[in-house]
Amino acid sequence: MKIALVTDGIWPYVLGGMQKHSYYLCKYLAQQKIQVHLFHFNQSTYDIDKLEFFSEEERSYISSTIVPFPNSAKGFGHYLINSYRYSLDVYDKVKDTLNEYDLIYTKGFTGWHFVREKNRGAFKTAVAVKFHGYEMFQKAPDLKTKLQQILLLKKPVKEISQKADMVFSYGGKITDIIKSIGVESSKIIELPSGVEEATVLNAIRPTGDIKKFVFLGRYERRKGIEELNSAIKKLDPNLNFEFHFIGPIPDEKKIDSKKIIYHGEVRDKIKLAELIKSCDVLICPSWSEGLPNVIFEAMANGLAVMATNVGATNILVSDQTGWLMDGCSVRLIRKTIEIAIQLPKEQIDLKKQNALDLIREKFTWEKLVVDLVSKIESKIKTQGS
Repeated sequence: MKIALVTDGIWPYVLGGMQKHSYYLCKYLAQQKIQVHLFHFNQSTYDIDKLEFFSEEERSYISSTIVPFPNSAKGFGHYLINSYRYSLDVYDKVKDTLNEYDLIYTKGFTGWHFVREKNRGAFKTAVAVKFHGYEMFQKAPDLKTKLQQILLLKKPVKEISQKADMVFSYGGKITDIIKSIGVESSKIIELPSGVEEATVLNAIRPTGDIKKFVFLGRYERRKGIEELNSAIKKLDPNLNFEFHFIGPIPDEKKIDSKKIIYHGEVRDKIKLAELIKSCDVLICPSWSEGLPNVIFEAMANGLAVMATNVGATNILVSDQTGWLMDGCSVRLIRKTIEIAIQLPKEQIDLKKQNALDLIREKFTWEKLVVDLVSKIESKIKTQGS
């Protein structure tokens, strides 16, 4: 099989959940001896031509085309405009060879021009699209975000999804959203993300007297950092807890407290894993999500998870593996944190062990990629008949 993988960057050349998913997708498809033509760009100091984050054998199945992401559009809607231009630029690079592929797998808005041209009859190869979480169809944290969703995002996402031959979903509430915007069930492929088998710990780190919480990610309004900060400020300072923030958090969003440690952006995989393993509970108080990679990484490193019930988080987070919150209110976040702090260490450890076991049993890329290839082949065969 030969797949064109059109991305909005891959980790670590570009940071982000979608980018990390694209990296592992490319890596494990190559391990299945599938020819992958990767389209991506660079926002790091790494030499992208080397593809040094893939093994030599993996690289033998990967061809790479660098297409710089446009930045000519400025002001309101600039990202959407530049995203469409990027889709055009990639299409121009590959338009003469599109029928040589078995599948064109596009991430986010990169498939915009592809689905339009496919529907005009420009080529025959099936086009699959993967939006991270359809956040624009989920609850917005404020009026500004809601207006942006309505004015900018909903219409193109709906168009791209409806016109695609296949639409990938993490499952959970994401599948419900995809169906609600008019995508036929027969076009939807449910497949979660995962972690590498080798990164899953053999045993949890026992919880200490001080309960250690971690937030991992960049600052983004929908991630609920404002609500989390307000909840932390309302906690009794005499309680035994620490909060660790990993990611580029703006100075104005930081709290001055000895109980809170800001580690900044961490790209080194080993250092990042060590920081995560030193904590007990990952907290994701998001207003909207797909299925955050940070939850997989935390659970694989033996952490329990506290998250809002959005996107597909409920396929990972439950009473057995952590705390699934019904909303992103300051009151609820504070209450849930206090419950976790006051919970006996043995009960925290049980949640941590359950989380670790769940990842090992169901959510490793080694298992997921076999299922993915099978589902793609089945869809291609069905659509070709």
